[in-house]
Amino acid sequence: MTERVGEREHRYFAKYYDRITQVAERRWLGAVRDRLVGELGGQVLEIGAGTGANLAHYRGAARVVAAEPDRAMRHYLRQRLDQAHVPVEVSAASGEDLPFPDASFDAVVSTLALCSVSDLDRTLAEVRRVLKPTGRFVFCEHVRAPGVRGRIQDLLTPLWRRLGAGCHPNRRIRAAIERAGLVIRDIETFCPRPNFPVTVPMIQGVAVPADRRHAHPDR
Repeated sequence: MTERVGEREHRYFAKYYDRITQVAERRWLGAVRDRLVGELGGQVLEIGAGTGANLAHYRGAARVVAAEPDRAMRHYLRQRLDQAHVPVEVSAASGEDLPFPDASFDAVVSTLALCSVSDLDRTLAEVRRVLKPTGRFVFCEHVRAPGVRGRIQDLLTPLWRRLGAGCHPNRRIRAAIERAGLVIRDIETFCPRPNFPVTVPMIQGVAVPADRRHAHPDR
């Protein structure tokens, strides 16, 4: 794919993303966003913030840094800033190279973002680095299915990446979170409807730095 074609496809994807997901947002995704981020406090970093669908759901944060490296997505993200109930700073940072000091955030959020980062392990290592020792990584992602469905996802990934602006439907995200030195404290696997068959199952949950294993998960 040439750089020009790639930019054009990303621009179209960003333009129509909210329309594509609007039914899911009404039926289940909006409730998931609210449950995951609504009560987060302190300094919050959201990676792959996309068009800003989470912004209206933050209620307790002192500040949210919404990081989105895609220029077209950031355009729509900025248009949603007036929906936020907390201060929001927009950043062009990518998950693989976060320009923030170590241990600077109380929470890092990723919703439907880890599928499209160029380097999953490096992104999660950065998440681990910028989290405070008492911090939380809050996530909702689609993952590779077991068995035959997973092999079908493998076959469809090259096409889906092009249609979905780099989205990989076959990533083993739970294992990657654990490789990054994060301990999963709470996780749920689910298959919501409506959704694209290639992007289920999904997982949502909370992980904490491994050296916090004896701390209370809600501290």
